[in-house]
Amino acid sequence: MTAPLLRVSELSRNYADRREALFAPRRVTHALEPTSLDIHEGRSLGVIGESGSGKSTLVRLMLALDSPTTGTVEFRGRAVSRGRRAAWFRRQTGIVFQDPYASLDPRMTVGRIVSEPLWGLRIPGDHRQRVLEVLDQVGLDAEMAGRYPHEFSGGQRQRIALARAIVHKPCMLVGDEPVSALDVTVRAQILELLAGLTTELGLTLVLVSHDIGVVRDLCEDVAVMTDGRIVEQGATAHVLAAPQHPYTRRLLDAVPVLDIPDAPTHE
Repeated sequence: MTAPLLRVSELSRNYADRREALFAPRRVTHALEPTSLDIHEGRSLGVIGESGSGKSTLVRLMLALDSPTTGTVEFRGRAVSRGRRAAWFRRQTGIVFQDPYASLDPRMTVGRIVSEPLWGLRIPGDHRQRVLEVLDQVGLDAEMAGRYPHEFSGGQRQRIALARAIVHKPCMLVGDEPVSALDVTVRAQILELLAGLTTELGLTLVLVSHDIGVVRDLCEDVAVMTDGRIVEQGATAHVLAAPQHPYTRRLLDAVPVLDIPDAPTHE
């Protein structure tokens, strides 16, 4: 197998809590236990687990948005670190967050929001033209570039967030619960758009979700997390069809199934 696009090695994150008394020792919260994970180029990985399982912590560390307590992240064999030295890595990655309204600056127009990665990362070229191109890719009209986030629906705002995530042409896209704040109909539309863009642009996709159905439909590989650690990983079809870890089986058993009675027959 070829070398991974991104490799996480023994990555962990601990947080020191406040002291309960002046001379009492600090309690430590282990948000992420030492974790290793390979993400291969062109593949799609779903990270599933309940709230508090460590999914978002793993993603933040993976994208150098937070500093690990231990461990390393490598992208194409090159070490990734935070701060200005990570600018090269930012050009390769894009992220879509859970709440589309909270992730967009209400004081900025859509055009400026979407173009932010272009001037922030000093990407050359015609920024205005690129913004119009990417708005069209996510199903938004060019005239929307002059409007503000509050003028849009939740689904449209998430399309704006997605446009911002891909405007600088990254090779890896990360979605941290990107549809959980949307209603069912809009979720289906955004997921269809996400699947289409991933294929069209040849993106490597990392999707964080507590929704097993979403991961089953979009992701070739899956990693199951609980209590800050990955307990099972592999091909999605195999893991979900024949889970080996008790926690994975509990997750699957918890998926609601509607028992719809047969319609009555009339003689």
